[in-house]
Amino acid sequence: MYAMLASAIKLALIFLPWPVRRWLLTRLFRYDLHSTSRIGLSWIYPKQLRLRAHARIGHLNYSKGLDLITLEPHATIGNLNWITAHPTSGIHFRHVPCRQPSLTLAEHAAITSQHFFDCASPITIGRFSTVAGLRSQFFTHGIDIREGRQDTRPIEIGAYCLVATGTVVLPGSRLPDHSATSALSLLNKQFAEPYYLYGGVPATPVKKLSADSRYFCRAHGFVE
Repeated sequence: MYAMLASAIKLALIFLPWPVRRWLLTRLFRYDLHSTSRIGLSWIYPKQLRLRAHARIGHLNYSKGLDLITLEPHATIGNLNWITAHPTSGIHFRHVPCRQPSLTLAEHAAITSQHFFDCASPITIGRFSTVAGLRSQFFTHGIDIREGRQDTRPIEIGAYCLVATGTVVLPGSRLPDHSATSALSLLNKQFAEPYYLYGGVPATPVKKLSADSRYFCRAHGFVE
């Protein structure tokens, strides 16, 4: 009964004018929401929510099971994204100490629309990086065949990166600073060399990128 009432209250909050909704979210849920931040018509209810100055979350996004969502100044999440995690109270991943299901967007980072994020372990999107296009998938957990159990590892996207449409990112992967993936790539390991295009299934270094490319020198996250 209590769970149904809580869900009804959360649903009702979504349709309130944003200034009223922000006031209630800060009082009822103790969320840290800057006065210039904004959330559209989306179900965003992690245990902790931090939206810094001019951070934005669009419409029809859904989150479930996360401990923390953080958007640093000018970070944005577009529309129709699915952000989910196995909660820390669940039966899985007890062998992983201090696990925190979380999604963090650094300043001016952006997620566009219709992407999937499995945040059983932390996913970090670096400064001025963009998860672009549609339908990229980020998986931080999967079945460990050797151990016969679910396992989870974090994902890190560095600063000034571009994750192209339809990219699949697997547990423990890292895209280094000033790098990009090609469309429909499979990122399944930790790369360290910056200024590369990584592409293919699985992804490998495909092409050296120029360090003076304008994308890597932006002062604003939005790409015109």
